[in-house]
Amino acid sequence: MTPRKRTPSDTSQTAPADRVKSGTPPPRTAAAPGGGPAPRRTAKVPPPARGRTPAVRSATAPPLDGADRARLLAGEHHAPHALLGAHPVEGGVAFRVLRPYAQGVEVVADGLRAALRDDGDGLFSGAFPLAGVPAAYHLLVTYDGEEFEVDDPYRFLPALGDLDLHLIGEGRHEELWRALGARPLTHQGVRGTRFAVWAPNARGVRLAGDFNLWDGSGYPLRSLGSSGVWELFVPDVGEGARYKYDITRPDGSHTLRADPMARRTEVPPATASVVADDHHVWRDAQWLANRAARPVHEAPFSVYEVHLPSWRPGLTYRQLADQLPAYVCDLGFTHVELMPVAEHPFGGSWGYQVTGFYAPTARMGTPDDFRFLVDALHRAGIGVLMDWVPAHFPRDDWALAEFDGRPLYEHEDPARAAHPDWGTLEFDYGRPEVRNFLVSNATYWCEEFHIDGLRVDAVASMLYLDYSREHGEWTPNAHGGRENLDAVAFLQEMNATVYRRNPGVVTIAEESTAWDGVTRATHHTGAGGFGGLGFGLKWNMGWMHDSLGYAAKEPVHRKYHHHEMTFSMVYAYSENYVLPISHDEVVHGKGSLVNKMPGDWWQRRANHRAYLGFMWAHPGKQLLFMGQEFAQGAEWAERHGPDWWLLDPSYSAEPDHRGVRDLVRELNAVYSATPALWQRDTDPSGFAWIEGDAAEDNVFAFLRYDAQGAPLLAVSHFSPVVRHEYRLGVPSDVPAWHEVLNTDEARYGGGDVRNPEPLKPESVRSHGREASVQLTLPPLATVWLAPGA
Repeated sequence: MTPRKRTPSDTSQTAPADRVKSGTPPPRTAAAPGGGPAPRRTAKVPPPARGRTPAVRSATAPPLDGADRARLLAGEHHAPHALLGAHPVEGGVAFRVLRPYAQGVEVVADGLRAALRDDGDGLFSGAFPLAGVPAAYHLLVTYDGEEFEVDDPYRFLPALGDLDLHLIGEGRHEELWRALGARPLTHQGVRGTRFAVWAPNARGVRLAGDFNLWDGSGYPLRSLGSSGVWELFVPDVGEGARYKYDITRPDGSHTLRADPMARRTEVPPATASVVADDHHVWRDAQWLANRAARPVHEAPFSVYEVHLPSWRPGLTYRQLADQLPAYVCDLGFTHVELMPVAEHPFGGSWGYQVTGFYAPTARMGTPDDFRFLVDALHRAGIGVLMDWVPAHFPRDDWALAEFDGRPLYEHEDPARAAHPDWGTLEFDYGRPEVRNFLVSNATYWCEEFHIDGLRVDAVASMLYLDYSREHGEWTPNAHGGRENLDAVAFLQEMNATVYRRNPGVVTIAEESTAWDGVTRATHHTGAGGFGGLGFGLKWNMGWMHDSLGYAAKEPVHRKYHHHEMTFSMVYAYSENYVLPISHDEVVHGKGSLVNKMPGDWWQRRANHRAYLGFMWAHPGKQLLFMGQEFAQGAEWAERHGPDWWLLDPSYSAEPDHRGVRDLVRELNAVYSATPALWQRDTDPSGFAWIEGDAAEDNVFAFLRYDAQGAPLLAVSHFSPVVRHEYRLGVPSDVPAWHEVLNTDEARYGGGDVRNPEPLKPESVRSHGREASVQLTLPPLATVWLAPGA
């Protein structure tokens, strides 16, 4: 029977049971089963060349122990290098080679060219009267009458050092990606790739790839002590080679797995890992040097959230680099937040079910292509945030789930491992190696891809043992509580490590409960007895829920929900907040932002604009999902992305959508130029209510102050009527106020009800202040006023 070459679609299968007996030739391909992707060929069955040492027959090498032979052939041997390669024996040196399907094998070294004896089952061996083991030698392997010259992987010492193994065992290797996975390098003077994988429960590990026709029987890895790490250096295998690990489970069965540490993958739905290296030359040194110049909570921070595959469907990373930075820069956002970039098999998960934690998705290009995009954004002055998903992973049988035959990355308790909401598995945060895998991954993205911040998904599901679980479905912690102490420790370590290693980077928590101290320093203990989690910012899910609930009400009913817009200021300084209108709010029947608003089309757009004006003025940073910047009416769908056609000048309603986008551009411009709107976001003295109780009028008015005390007055009016001569108390030391932004301007699609002249305070007491102004409030609009002459 002739062995078949496996295609990418076959890579989810285990190694074939119908092994071909030694001596049966494989099909002719560019890659021989025993060589690298480009083996050195000699002439077919060549005669000894002039000046070349003739081949000699070998003496019989000491036979393998029967148990060792059986384990080696079954892929269950922990030390294949002790059996294969060259070893000193009495009277010389013995060579042993495992080359399934080969017709013959010769050893070539200085002064020696010798044929090895065929021991059956792909094993070849021989002994020769040499003074010592050659420093280097090659193999001539014959397949189907063709001879290939290859290096022997089993002549090399381990390419992974003791310090690496020590740190891996302790769970403290902060650059784990440099130790595990597939790394091209030069080892003992030979170019190749070192493969290393953590699989402590495996009985054996073999390497399968396109360089050996997806048959790993001739490529067993060695176990490195008690570390659980298996390693093999393979000469001549380099970048672009596809591979998986053929793992022998504790029960003796086999499973073919993608590399958890792969830095590149095939394009889904193919699932193989790909050998990769970094060749990108970064040009963002100035950006990185200035990134830590001021704390993020004291800087402008306006975020445009993007799902890269659907922002402009079909574009590659490099094509996106030509369009995305210019678009974001034009609108004045300071940052983009990328929905998960790490590889994921199912596009419909939007990237939130990750299988390749160390690999940017191959759907849009290579890792270097993604670096090119980040570099382009930085050179345009745009920071890059990335959604990061350490809360769970999918159950695909070629990925992390029961990776080596037993629970490894997931918790060993099935009740703890199963995520009740998403059908996925939760990480075992208490296992040092698993925690190390995740902590290293966080800093990997910041260091290898220059990511400026990580927004950590689903933090609440990590923090609570009873998250989405009923009574009796969870076990309390050691103190009898519901807190997941392992997850708390992991998040603290992750944040501390990221901030220590990457100055200027920010971590952001999507945390939907009232957990105390999400953005508190890890060494500061709170009332609950826990140190802070150490995040830089936290999404304000309460503000989002309450404010959208208010905005969705008919104006006549809003007075009964007035507190939903003011309650956020009760806790606004309990954490460092981001105000998010994210992808989660415009999918699954929730409607787009503009279609959450009541009224006719004009009123919905007016409400939309007024809401954005209120959001940008409220304490906290802000985030807006793509498509909402131009009032897209349809919900977002990952298959087709934003409705860009709404901005086509030939479309009759194009001015309506362009007007909203122009407003977003102006909001960002005024915001960035006005320190009062961002400099004291986390300082209560940077905010003061003017009018927070005008429920009958649907009016909210407040002051924002910068570090020098310069104010900005923000007034939001959520009724569809004009209110003339509306009196508001103001600081008495400001001689005049002038409009710097009005969401009702005609250029934004409004009715153009404005306050064109400076408003001079009168000595009329109002709202507890000695001075006041009278202004005109446009319908369904927000007005910003700044001091002026």
